[in-house]
Amino acid sequence: MAATNADRDEPTPIRRPRADQARLVADVLRHQIHAGGYADGLPQEQELAEEFFVSRNTVREALATLKDEGLIDRGPRTGTHVAIRKYDHGLDALTGLKETFKGYGEIRNEVRATMTVSAPPSVANKLALNPGEPVVFIERLRYLGDLPLSLDMTYLAQDIGAQVVEHDLESNDVFALIEHVTGQRLGNATLAVEAVPAEPHSAAILQVPDTASLLLLERLTHLDDGRPVDLEYIRMRGDRITLRGNLVRGD
Repeated sequence: MAATNADRDEPTPIRRPRADQARLVADVLRHQIHAGGYADGLPQEQELAEEFFVSRNTVREALATLKDEGLIDRGPRTGTHVAIRKYDHGLDALTGLKETFKGYGEIRNEVRATMTVSAPPSVANKLALNPGEPVVFIERLRYLGDLPLSLDMTYLAQDIGAQVVEHDLESNDVFALIEHVTGQRLGNATLAVEAVPAEPHSAAILQVPDTASLLLLERLTHLDDGRPVDLEYIRMRGDRITLRGNLVRGD
């Protein structure tokens, strides 16, 4: 009687369309790349085919996907290498971008606008103000070295924002300035994240293709006494930033 896969204690390959297999291979390789893997280059096609129990054509299709995304470079003599890596943005602590990426390099800000505006109803509601009350608006393009990472639009309660904009916004996080001018610690924030296409304006500023996927973060931050003081809409480059957090299951 011929031995079965179970008798040999070997995994049974799942029979799926090649497009599905290629997507799975691309997903696994993408996660490996974002986790810092393949510092010396990706394995040869045949090795990957054996690892994933797929054909070399399936591997080629997966690698073509990653190349189209700009994650890898391929050459007949140089092999397959990682072209870019993402930066981890943790969601476990309330920190500004400069604090978050301090291990990656220098964060600098291009301040595009600072002005006092009348609070739109949605902004006023989140900051516990009446519609039309003055708020301070700040728009910054934020760089890691020479790489544009995010376009931040910030609304601050007027009494705090007026003091914040008197300080250096090009090299400081707004969070640190809020704590400095109020003498209070920030307490907590609510956060919502969604994927949005880059409209032409944002695409040009962030140097990404039109309709590229951006991560849009809405973050409402409170002082430790519970007062909401900072409402931000942050467009982050989805091709260069991964949001990560540690989740604990409750009782």
